[in-house]
Amino acid sequence: MNARQWISTYAERLGSEAPSTDEWRLILELAGEAAHASERVAAPVACWVAAKAGVSVEDALAAARELAASSADEDG
Repeated sequence: MNARQWISTYAERLGSEAPSTDEWRLILELAGEAAHASERVAAPVACWVAAKAGVSVEDALAAARELAASSADEDG
């Protein structure tokens, strides 16, 4: 079973829809932003926090990018 099949089956089991192709891409970008700005373990937790906050993936990604940029400014 590949990742998309697993997620689709998992979403169905939870009574939800699987992410669209665009949502899939944005979720992975969010996870990547969190992992590169912090530690790898931040990736899944950032996605969970975004979902729990009820914000769109686009807004979550924008916030993660802002946080990463401000952290880089402070470090650099």
